[in-house]
Amino acid sequence: MKRLLVIHHAPTDGVRQLLDAALEGANDPAIDGVEVDPVPALAWAQGSQDETAILRADGYLFLSPANFGYMSGALKHVFDSTFLKIGGSLQADGNAGDAGPGLRRPYGLIVHGRYDTTGAVRSVEGIVGALGWQPGAETVEALGDVTAHHLASARELGATLAALLME
Repeated sequence: MKRLLVIHHAPTDGVRQLLDAALEGANDPAIDGVEVDPVPALAWAQGSQDETAILRADGYLFLSPANFGYMSGALKHVFDSTFLKIGGSLQADGNAGDAGPGLRRPYGLIVHGRYDTTGAVRSVEGIVGALGWQPGAETVEALGDVTAHHLASARELGATLAALLME
C-alpha cells in the first residue's frame, strides 16, 4: 500500500478547514491502495515523529499558514530536523547539493495567508526542490477568508495526490 503523508500546521480555523477538505479529497472512496497519514508538524518538535515518517511515505501534502512571509515555524522545524537525513545535501558553500533517494516523489502544498502567501510558497518549494520532489498538482494559495473555492481546490489537491499514488 502506498502512503500519503500529510504534514500540517493548522493553528487557525482557516487552515483547519483547508486540512479537512484536503483529507476528504485524499480519502475519496474511489481512491484505493493509498493510506493517508495526517501528522501535525509539531510532532517533530515534540519528538513523536522523525525522519522515518518521511522516508516511509511515497508522497506528501504540506499545509501551513503564511507567517511573516514564510512557512510556519513548525513546518520549518520539520525540514530543518530531517533535511540531511531524508536525502537532502548541502555543498560547502551552503547551496543545495544533489537530491537523494526521494527523487521525484510527488508533493502538494496548501498555504493560507491574510495578505500574501508568496514567501511561504517559495520557501517550501525551495526545500522540496532541493530534495528532488516534484509538484503533483498546482499549489493552493488561500488569501483572506477561506471560501468554497479554496475548499474545493484543497479537496481536489488531496484527491489528486492520493490518486497519483494508486497502485
